[in-house]
Amino acid sequence: MNICVAWSLRSSGGALSEADQTRGFRGWHERGYLPHCDKPGLIQFVTFRLADSMPLNRRGEWEHLLSIADESEKRRKFEEYLDRGLGDCHLYNARVPDFTEKALQYHHGKRFRLLAWVVMPNHVHALVEIWQVPLAKIVQNWKSIVAVEANKLLGRTGRFWQPDYWDRIMRDDAQTRRAILYIENNPVKAKLCRVVEEWPRSSTRFRDLRSRELKLPPG
Repeated sequence: MNICVAWSLRSSGGALSEADQTRGFRGWHERGYLPHCDKPGLIQFVTFRLADSMPLNRRGEWEHLLSIADESEKRRKFEEYLDRGLGDCHLYNARVPDFTEKALQYHHGKRFRLLAWVVMPNHVHALVEIWQVPLAKIVQNWKSIVAVEANKLLGRTGRFWQPDYWDRIMRDDAQTRRAILYIENNPVKAKLCRVVEEWPRSSTRFRDLRSRELKLPPG
């Protein structure tokens, strides 16, 4: 489905089919604080983070961000805070980033199409085209696989990921391209490397040097 057509479903009603509802898609809905769209064919920018990435003992540093009225500005400020790399940063530890990437890629070409990703020290960004599996199920699968393996590797117990995630629909191809650039440039923006090619855990290294197409084999 063309993403512009998919976006227009909101204004035209775009009722879900019975089959889509059976698969768990919810269409337009509220998730406590923002409207979200959950339909096949959409391209979604999703961010999920470690449980301690915004430490409660430093709540005074980020609590004021909750009161920002503009949601785009609020998300930008929260993502800037994540880029400070607070918490234990388990995604920067030993083999955890390796199997996080493998989890992201595993069902590519079967359940969804992965367009870009980056594994940061305390959070993950991914851009994914939704096929016949709802985004919530995709993210839950990613998080559960990584949490089990990471806790085992690190010899820890307890919550690994912060519950829920942030998501944003791509309205057109231009926004999709900007999202890819943002995701792959995040390590540079966070001053973790000088150029995107230096960061070992992102979709950058799978891109064709000329076409910039992602050359990722099906999972």
